[in-house]
Amino acid sequence: MALIEVQGLCKRFGELVAVDDVSFAVRPGEVVAFLGPNGAGKSTTMKMVTGYLTPDAGTARVAGLDVSTHTIAAQRELGYLPEGAPAYGEMTPASFLRFCASVRGLAGEERERAIAKAIARTNLEGVLRQPIETLSKGFKRRVGLAQAILHSPDVLIMDEPTDGLDPNQKLEVRNLIKAMAREESGKSREGKAIILSTHILEEVEAVCTRAIVIRKGRLVADATPQQLLERSKYHQAVSVSVRASAGTNVEVELASIQGVASVARAGNEGVRHEGRFTLFPMTTNANAQGGGGSTQLAQRAMQVCTSRGWHVEGLAIESGRLEDVFADLTRESN
Repeated sequence: MALIEVQGLCKRFGELVAVDDVSFAVRPGEVVAFLGPNGAGKSTTMKMVTGYLTPDAGTARVAGLDVSTHTIAAQRELGYLPEGAPAYGEMTPASFLRFCASVRGLAGEERERAIAKAIARTNLEGVLRQPIETLSKGFKRRVGLAQAILHSPDVLIMDEPTDGLDPNQKLEVRNLIKAMAREESGKSREGKAIILSTHILEEVEAVCTRAIVIRKGRLVADATPQQLLERSKYHQAVSVSVRASAGTNVEVELASIQGVASVARAGNEGVRHEGRFTLFPMTTNANAQGGGGSTQLAQRAMQVCTSRGWHVEGLAIESGRLEDVFADLTRESN
């Protein structure tokens, strides 16, 4: 059974259609990225799924409960980290989490264990007695995350969970999200259902099992990260970084290799003898048209570089670039 079920959600603000007939489901153990440009309707959709906005049409269910008709019961099943991680600034993280635990119906030893676990998982030990308003953006975000996971919910919905964190903290939170997705929940032994909105596309590959992309309130993609990468023009392209002698037109020589459809160069346009060159194959099918696949293309590129005496600094077959796919899916001309 899906722990999150969204069917035909719509929301208008006057003449603005913020969310337009969005449908998807999230099953136990899935971590789903919710992607889209600013103003696409991501936060509005999440607010409807969590019961903080009433949809104009459609339904959202959390753990089988209709969020519109059983709002409080559905909200008991989920943890929500909203945009900006709002909290009471005059409280300390310790007092805020104690307050949140009480609101969640936790008391006594159960409350203290839940608070201690949330603090440990979000590494808040060093700031527990400081007023929240004095904390850095990253620590405020971690306080928000701690309250979201405090009651070990079956469903987690998080808006930019790593916003404001440094690289080490981002890695810690990503590992925590993956671990929580695998944890046995009250509704399923297969894990929790997690949605996270993010602008950091590397998180999609690092953490998520699926990605949903919306543009102008409409769903334009629902696929695994691998399926999205396969839509990239860079999927199976060969990238090579070389340095040749001055006067050498590396791009022209690489373009003459059998099986190369085109070559793109990154770097100073006035310098033709060095840089990173991307070779786009005529086909990714190793048996089609006799051109060979990307592995053969990489071998041919290396042979050309070696025979010309060029210094090869790197050579790789690309899996694809999510930023390229994201741009294609969300550009204004679509």
